[in-house]
Amino acid sequence: MIIIGFSKNTSKFLPRLLCRPPRHCAPIFPIKNKQYMMLQFVCKGYIIPITLTARSMHLLELNGWCFIKIKNNTAPNLNAHATNIKTCVNLCKYYLNMHAPTIQTPKALYKKLKRL
Repeated sequence: MIIIGFSKNTSKFLPRLLCRPPRHCAPIFPIKNKQYMMLQFVCKGYIIPITLTARSMHLLELNGWCFIKIKNNTAPNLNAHATNIKTCVNLCKYYLNMHAPTIQTPKALYKKLKRL
């Protein structure tokens, strides 16, 4: 299972200016009993893994995050670092194994995943 988290806010200037909410997305993977690993895109080639608990996920929800759970049979390789990833959307598409060049914003990815 892969969880894609969507946030209304972002620290980047251009998405705040140009994009409608959601403005940021991040892939989240269950790793242990009620523990999760969020991969946070910072800049090209720099991705930070963040360990979350069930309580942390609840706090994210209270602060404007929403989550879409995707059933996936293949386990993602969290040690693989894709250096060609340029955006948070590309990071999510990489772990979803989604080949959709027209999806470039978190809003478009959100709409696509809601339809699945």
